[in-house]
Amino acid sequence: MDLASTVQLNNGVEMPWVGFGTFKSEPGSVTEQAVAWALEIGYRHLDTAAFYGNEADVGRAVRASGIPRSQIFVTTKVWNADQGYEQTLRAFEESSRKLGLGVVDLYLVHWPVPGRFAETWRAMEKLCVDGRVRAIGVSNFKVHHLEELARTASVVPAVNQVEFHPFLLQPELLAYDQAKGIRHEAWSPLTRGRSLDNPVIARVARAHGRTPAQVLLRWDLQHGVVTIPKSVHRERIAENASFFDFELAPAEMTAIDGLDTGTRLGPDPDNITF
Repeated sequence: MDLASTVQLNNGVEMPWVGFGTFKSEPGSVTEQAVAWALEIGYRHLDTAAFYGNEADVGRAVRASGIPRSQIFVTTKVWNADQGYEQTLRAFEESSRKLGLGVVDLYLVHWPVPGRFAETWRAMEKLCVDGRVRAIGVSNFKVHHLEELARTASVVPAVNQVEFHPFLLQPELLAYDQAKGIRHEAWSPLTRGRSLDNPVIARVARAHGRTPAQVLLRWDLQHGVVTIPKSVHRERIAENASFFDFELAPAEMTAIDGLDTGTRLGPDPDNITF
């Protein structure tokens, strides 16, 4: 298994297990250079969003890489202010223009905006039928959001990208997604650096001669979760790509699972005001 290894989504599309995140990557040359390094190192899955303001930089790096477009999986997301049927279609056109890559591989509803995400989803289903996107999914949806969506949706989300790390395991959500064929994907898998000195994680890292970050990413993979670490530093980007050649023992997985306190780094999807 390596950076090019894929998992099949519920519509048959292949998605790399490991992606390269760009949240809070400064728009412009910083993001473009980071994505170029990631592609050079071997990443083939890139994650951006309209809200990040760096879709154009991601697109430029992909086009400049010389790698065939078909070998790179690109995700972007519709922002909250653009939700609704017509608004989503317009927002997609803008994201597509900025990326400049033709078909988008995965388009996500960024947050479950109450009263609007069902119409947003209807627009995304149209984009899928029209061949503008290869797969559609959601982000930050809890079980009750997914159940509400299912009442009107014609297509089951291919992906649910959520905050996922040892301090926010959300086992019920993980189990629900897995039961419904929705691929669970982790944002902030490295807890924005806040858990890298945790004694349990540090102990496991020492036992394997690895870094805490590599242990966290391996933990994701062994839970069957797609993961999208991010960095703008070449050495970190490379470090975050090197966790395929070791395995955590069941006792180590259990010990890391035991760190779960339900602590969020980001907003609660039930209380979004943005």
